[in-house]
Amino acid sequence: STNLAPKKIAKYGTCIGGKGDEFKGCSLLIIAWDDRNCSPYQGRNIDLNCMMEPVSTSPLSRIAICGGTHGNEMSGVYLVRELQKQNLEKVGAASITTVISNPRAIAMCKRYTDMDLNRCFTDALLSSPLKDDTPYELRRAQELNALLGPKGSLQAMDLVCDLHNTTANVGLSLITYFNKDWLILHIYRHIQRSITSAPVRLILLDIPYADAYSVDTLGKHSLSFEVGPQPHGVIRADIFNIMKEAVNKTLDWVQCYNSGRAFEGGEVDDVYIHVKSIEYPKDPVTNHITAAIHPQLQDRDFGLLHQGEPMFLTFSGDVLKYEEEEALHPFFVNECAYYEKNIAFHLARKIKITIPTLQVKR
Repeated sequence: STNLAPKKIAKYGTCIGGKGDEFKGCSLLIIAWDDRNCSPYQGRNIDLNCMMEPVSTSPLSRIAICGGTHGNEMSGVYLVRELQKQNLEKVGAASITTVISNPRAIAMCKRYTDMDLNRCFTDALLSSPLKDDTPYELRRAQELNALLGPKGSLQAMDLVCDLHNTTANVGLSLITYFNKDWLILHIYRHIQRSITSAPVRLILLDIPYADAYSVDTLGKHSLSFEVGPQPHGVIRADIFNIMKEAVNKTLDWVQCYNSGRAFEGGEVDDVYIHVKSIEYPKDPVTNHITAAIHPQLQDRDFGLLHQGEPMFLTFSGDVLKYEEEEALHPFFVNECAYYEKNIAFHLARKIKITIPTLQVKR
């Protein structure tokens, strides 16, 4: 239920409970839109008696693994360097390209030098003319577009994976765009079933493709890995190993997929659709923040935040509570890099999706 009257309904059919051509049941992911912003605000699964055919998609022949898009997120930097040291160039029939995305920021151990590289991959920015005063990261984004894309073209990499760290307690979180990409959902389910060293979740961003801003969107299929908590500029062995295992499981899946194995459909859980961001309270005169994340919320990423529960503890000792009626799931709670954006955390709605059987197209 929702307070907004739905204007449009999109139905994404997916099947469960069957093998081969014998499907016993089906679900439809129902997403309702508000015409004012054209974004989904409610999703749920409804079981129906219907059928859905298995899906066949093209082989993954060219894969890119990027690290150091943010120059102080060290797990991806060291993992890509290790893959380069091992001369990893092929996995089965797929060629592998490893990329150090932002070498100048890495040398300075900073998130970026002029502007956030991972916000430079919109269609508008990638097509903007370069000038003498063009920021370094925008120049680098266009170089990466030439190397891994061009974005949206047939020549683009089949899959681009981008490796990130966060100071928030998110475990292993995969991020992709809300575009019904069955292949990415299958990869996510494989990683979730395979990795036990950290909780594994999927974040879906509802952003039009032209406005998608991250480096992974240069590929036909896009996937970012966020692993934390880890302080920026620091490498933790446990966090590094989680990221390494996630990349290895992804490449294992790709090799099986390209070999012709059919991946059975079914339910995908722990999926979170981004709803909105919560800002820090600020002093209207000084523009300084006036509160910190409340101790009861700190490190509770992906827990459920209910109306009346504390969000912030002001520096004068007051508790600021969550006032919305709908309980939502906070994530990237107290992320260090978001202070410059005044974002305290994001809120998401949790859903389940059922996906069809998938096999490579021959």
